[in-house]
Amino acid sequence: MGLTGVIERAFRRYLPSPFTIAVLLTVVTIILALIFTENTSDGNQIVAILKYWENGVWNNGLLVFAYQMMLILVLGHVLVLSKPMERLILGITGFVKNTSNAAVLVALSTMLVSFFNWGLGLIFGAILARKVGEYAQARQIPINYPLIGASGYVGLMVWHGGISGSAPIKVSEAGHIKELMAGISNETTLAQLPDTISTSLTVFSYWNILLFLVVAAVIGLLVYYLGKKTDSSTLELKEYRFKIIDKENLEGAEKLDYSRIAATVFGALILATFLFQYLPALRTLNITPNMLNFFMLGLAIVLHGSFKSFLVAVEEAIGDTAGILIQFPLYFGIMGIMANSGMINTVSDFFVSISTATTLPIFTFLSAGLVNIFVPSGGGQWAVQGPLVLESALQLGIPLPKAIMALAYGDQVTNMLQPFWALPLLGITKLKAKEILPYTLIFMLVGSLIYIVGLLIF
Repeated sequence: MGLTGVIERAFRRYLPSPFTIAVLLTVVTIILALIFTENTSDGNQIVAILKYWENGVWNNGLLVFAYQMMLILVLGHVLVLSKPMERLILGITGFVKNTSNAAVLVALSTMLVSFFNWGLGLIFGAILARKVGEYAQARQIPINYPLIGASGYVGLMVWHGGISGSAPIKVSEAGHIKELMAGISNETTLAQLPDTISTSLTVFSYWNILLFLVVAAVIGLLVYYLGKKTDSSTLELKEYRFKIIDKENLEGAEKLDYSRIAATVFGALILATFLFQYLPALRTLNITPNMLNFFMLGLAIVLHGSFKSFLVAVEEAIGDTAGILIQFPLYFGIMGIMANSGMINTVSDFFVSISTATTLPIFTFLSAGLVNIFVPSGGGQWAVQGPLVLESALQLGIPLPKAIMALAYGDQVTNMLQPFWALPLLGITKLKAKEILPYTLIFMLVGSLIYIVGLLIF
């Protein structure tokens, strides 16, 4: 059995569903808190820890965060199901000539789209890979379809460093950092924390843009090379169809649901309000979750051309949020235990004791990659690991934007190993995990090298 077969079998045999992992992590955190922390309340220690957990589960600020992340995924998915995006995807497939150029087209397009919105990039890459396969099959162009599928997934290796990245976009929101660190850092440290860290210092910093371009260029060259060196595969694909909205026998107010004029006017109203409200922030390149979602909402309604088409797409997209919806509160509970019991300070002190200002970002990158295997949600990971990263960076005097992006890079790169977010792509392309893993593992190793070198240089 090859390496990819071993990895796939290990994930199936030893890793349960993400929800079950979240439950197990909750239990482990409770046990560790009982063993390694002291009771600071007047009552029983286990009761105190359970109170910390319950308070974390229903943390109002973090529940808002969860809904924001769900909307980013849903609205991105909704966008890619619109007619203009369908035409764009079909237009790209027209340039396919062989495996090499097809892989480059799919990989670069998917990474560019994913940098804007990861939910959009996830489904865009999957449908584009499927349509490339159908195009090649219809014209009898020999291609390596698993490589094309892997190229459609590579956007998940750049998303967290992009505009919709959970950590950088959330810290750009006023008050989030101090709210996250309340009860962890002392009052003196809290007073020194910035109210916000603009995305101009993270996502749009020159070094992050440069790293993204290097990753895109190297992956583009890599898939081109792999396309030249690998054999073609047999294709037996049926046509993947976008849903068609039936407009026959409409009566009365029902016509409003299908009205292009109504959808265009309302969508334009949202986009106009977006400009009035957020233009100053746009000029400083500071993007927040509400800002991104408001723009995506207006754009999605305009591109779908009717409320009915928009709502049908929402209904199809909403299933992807099920995991986030039910897992996020458990991760917030874990964060509540770690923050209030003092575990975060203990763990951060350990990392500080074995690190320097140079090595801590590398440790953050590596640990984030490991945590992502067990917490396959960037938002959930930020809730659990974010306070630890910020506290460690503060103690060693590391710029917070660099520490945040180190976590983002580590989280995104092991998506090439973690099969959770590949499930929509596998369903659309009809590929199996073991077919794309040989290529995504190569992408992960190459990407990891680039990000580690980047963290050392910048």
